[in-house]
Amino acid sequence: MHILKTTMIILSISVTSITYAASLSCKGTVEQVAYHADNRFMVKLSSMNRPVFFCNPEQEWSVTGTNYKTGPETCKMLYSTLLTAKATKSEVDYIHFDGDAVPASCNDWKAWASANIRYINVK
Repeated sequence: MHILKTTMIILSISVTSITYAASLSCKGTVEQVAYHADNRFMVKLSSMNRPVFFCNPEQEWSVTGTNYKTGPETCKMLYSTLLTAKATKSEVDYIHFDGDAVPASCNDWKAWASANIRYINVK
C-alpha cells in the first residue's frame, strides 16, 4: 500500500508539471505577411482563416507553451523567407506552429493569436 501511495504522489507531481502546448502544421501559399505595432510580424497562409503573430525583429520572441525562443535575426530571416514565398507565389509545403494559442486546425485561429514557428519548408 505504501508503494502505491508513493507512486500516486509521484504521478500527480509529474502531471502537474507537464506543459500542454499545442502544435500544428499548415501549408499553402502565403496570402499575407504583415507588420503590426508594437514590433511584431504576422503571416497568413491560404489554409489559415486568420493571420498569426510569429516574431519580433527587435527582441527575442517567446510564447507560452514552448520552451524555445526566436531571436531577432531569425525573425528577419523568417520574414524574408515568407515575403519571398509570397512574391514568387511559392508554396509553403510545411510550417510548424507551436504554443498555447495554436488551434486544432489551420482554419481555427483566434484573432490576434501568437505562435512560434519551429520549422518551415518552402517548395
